[in-house]
Amino acid sequence: MIEPQPRIALLIDADNSPASKIDVILAELAKVGVANIRRAYGNWKKDGLRGWENVLHEYAIRPIQQFDYTKGKNATDMGLVIDAMDLLYTDRPDAFGIVSSDSDFTPLVMHLKAKGAQVFGFGAKKTPPPFVNACSRFLYLENLGEVAVGTGGDKPAKPASRRRSSAKATAETAPEPIADATPLRQDTASLKQDARLVSLLRNAVESAAGEDGWSPLGAVGQQIGNQASFDPRNYGYRKLLDLVEATQLFEMDRRGTHVVLRDKRVAKAATRG
Repeated sequence: MIEPQPRIALLIDADNSPASKIDVILAELAKVGVANIRRAYGNWKKDGLRGWENVLHEYAIRPIQQFDYTKGKNATDMGLVIDAMDLLYTDRPDAFGIVSSDSDFTPLVMHLKAKGAQVFGFGAKKTPPPFVNACSRFLYLENLGEVAVGTGGDKPAKPASRRRSSAKATAETAPEPIADATPLRQDTASLKQDARLVSLLRNAVESAAGEDGWSPLGAVGQQIGNQASFDPRNYGYRKLLDLVEATQLFEMDRRGTHVVLRDKRVAKAATRG
């Protein structure tokens, strides 16, 4: 019997998010569960959201219209928050995906987590730290998929088979690519200078340590997930193991198919003892 997958409600602030990343966002969420609720919020009368209009049907995303009731004010945020609260107490999804770079959603994320739902955030690197840190896990869109293009109105990146058919696109409709946004891998010196990262890793390793003083890597990853919003790709590494090795702060040992580690400071103390 197939176990049911966690249900995810994907809520998109289309005014502050690029349509070009929707495929990789859905791919990330598919690793966790199924995004059976998909909604994008914005004032669809604006030309800047035409990029999103082009992908709504393709990815089965329901557009939610939010008029600008006051000039210069964005009603999208409030509409998204109201729907999130309604879903929390009616459909009761196991997790939420919030796509935005706006820190105004921080209180919402904290409330959703307090009620037992995981929250996966997606936004640009300009996203304020309070929103990033509030999420169960936050991924910078620049770190995902192909080269990012422009802002909310950009057309989404197409798979190779579809790019060939788009050769007739005119220069007027084709977005200009920005510089390659693939994250630079931080070197050992930079990682060691990141006090938050060092503290997070050391605390997780200490908490996961067994009687022999060694910590299973899997348990360390779980400890980190329980403590803070974290993803090694935000530092340029695909896996936690690669990031931990790069810090050069821990001794590592392979025991069969498992990896265990311990703080080098602990190892030195044990040697002196």
